[in-house]
Amino acid sequence: MSKNNDFSKVLSRADVIVLAFGAMIGWGWVVLSGDWISKAGSLGSMLAFLIGGIMVTFVGLVYSELTTALPKTGGAHHFAQEAFGSKAAFIVSWSILLGYVSVVAFEAVALPTVIEYIFPNYQVGYMWTIAGWDVYFSWVAVGMVGSIIVTWINFIGVKQAAVLQLVLTALLAIVGLFLIFGSAFGGEVKNMDPLFTGGMAGLMGVMIMTPFMFVGFDVIPQMAEEMNIPKKTVGRVLLLSVALAVLWYIFIILGVSLSLNEGQLKVSSLPTADAMGAVFGSAVFSKILILGGIAGILTSWNAFIIGGSRVMYAMAQDGMLPGWFGKLHPKYKTPKNAILVIGLLATVCPLLGRPALVWLVDAGGLSIVIAYFIVSLSFVVLRKTQPKLPRPFQAGKSNIVGILASILSIGFIVLYMPGMPASLVWPYEWIIFGAWWVAGLYFFMKIPKVERIQTSTTEQTFKE
Repeated sequence: MSKNNDFSKVLSRADVIVLAFGAMIGWGWVVLSGDWISKAGSLGSMLAFLIGGIMVTFVGLVYSELTTALPKTGGAHHFAQEAFGSKAAFIVSWSILLGYVSVVAFEAVALPTVIEYIFPNYQVGYMWTIAGWDVYFSWVAVGMVGSIIVTWINFIGVKQAAVLQLVLTALLAIVGLFLIFGSAFGGEVKNMDPLFTGGMAGLMGVMIMTPFMFVGFDVIPQMAEEMNIPKKTVGRVLLLSVALAVLWYIFIILGVSLSLNEGQLKVSSLPTADAMGAVFGSAVFSKILILGGIAGILTSWNAFIIGGSRVMYAMAQDGMLPGWFGKLHPKYKTPKNAILVIGLLATVCPLLGRPALVWLVDAGGLSIVIAYFIVSLSFVVLRKTQPKLPRPFQAGKSNIVGILASILSIGFIVLYMPGMPASLVWPYEWIIFGAWWVAGLYFFMKIPKVERIQTSTTEQTFKE
């Protein structure tokens, strides 16, 4: 028996699709769409998301093949371990973990932000000011309470979390489609001016946000041992979720661009909500879109607690983190301690105030792309070293998919570096990134010498 066989295999095809799609959508499309359009223009921001989507599609193909070949909880952790050994597995897992934790923390900050839009005068109890933004106790409390609730739902079982995800994703999709179709009939093409702005700096400024926005499909490999679907289906489900997310972001940007002109975008605190109100001629519809935004916050929040806790579980099982993180709840079959730690980190993040939104997006984005690069290299290496490894889903006959995914990932990593127009902001974003890796260095130095997994003994954890 495998030490990982204690997970409950309860996730259906629909569960997996909505978990991945809901994770990739989240709340960013509501709160950041105006920033994207202002930086790069209407067509420029859509182009940035198309380019980001191309990169993510190639990485998604890599993940699709490797997930069906190595279907184990932890996903990318095992891909890198099989290809390069335990140290590479730690680096990729620690990278993904920052990305996941940053999303969870982002949603804990996003929730009180959206409540502020509905109840603009609810802030009471001034605490302090961070980066020019005043933090209030009531604002912090909303984020903290939301974090506690989502953490509890994940603690009591993955199936309960999946049911919540299905309901919320349906609500999110309906509201978003109202905006997309409403703008097609009620918007004006002249509102899209300027089509491009900011030149290459503007385009790259939006592009560096796309890995963070698209992260979520890689939650699927983290839940490999909890899925009750055929192996060959997993790759298709993963790619479908990526395609849906790419189309979603592009059409949301188009909808906002058609609905609000440049002047309206500049004064809007939540452009997507204001665009909905403008299209339908009523502030009531702005509130309706906010409900979809809240659903997006919860879907992303929910999925990344699932994904992040499974990464920590896999690392603990291989001795890279304390064994305490690898404990499953005897009744709920969830990695209870990992869930609680991620929930705690999210619960304290509202204390940083709204500026933390952008900091987390960028710092987490760089970490995510580093993980994508290592996974893409793992794909290429395993194609050469283990050509007979069963691959129920195969991303082409040659290595071209893995090579292109590696090149595109490097290109995105470069965008974050100092001297680039879209580099991480000093000191906040580099402090977040650097502090995470300083902590990681402590665990990295203590990694035991673990032999590479023998894939010939990999257990069949999917339903054939």
